[in-house]
Amino acid sequence: MTPGTFTQLYTQVVFSPHIYCPISSLSHQETIFKFVSGTIASMGHKSLAVNGMYDHIHIFFGLKPDISISDTVKEVKRSSTNFIKEQGFLKKFNWQVGYGAFSYSRSQISNVINYIINQREHHKKKTFKEEYIEFLTEFGIEYNPKYLFDFHDEK
Repeated sequence: MTPGTFTQLYTQVVFSPHIYCPISSLSHQETIFKFVSGTIASMGHKSLAVNGMYDHIHIFFGLKPDISISDTVKEVKRSSTNFIKEQGFLKKFNWQVGYGAFSYSRSQISNVINYIINQREHHKKKTFKEEYIEFLTEFGIEYNPKYLFDFHDEK
């Protein structure tokens, strides 16, 4: 008998569309988020929550260990960009380069899912830039502001 591989890896990924192509339509956002959730599942990850706003997306999933986070993000960006263009939601669309990835324990799953599901309410009080910097700070990630996203609220 050969030993198996057993993991419990929960990751939240956050990234943003290019500043000149925000996803303004709520119905398009919902469709795109469902598509992204399906992409995550088709890669063998466990999609737990996908939501966001016109200027960013949160993807929370159980990571399949043989697919890296960077490969996952690359595929989600590639496939969703093609989907957005094919559906005619935006003729010109691209995601910004880069992403944030944050890991969580099993005991945090419900809180993270609720946080992601309630993005609209959350962003009545806080911009994406404020939220993103808060993530980086809470997770102890050193960063140079020069290398953060181009935030939509700063254009």
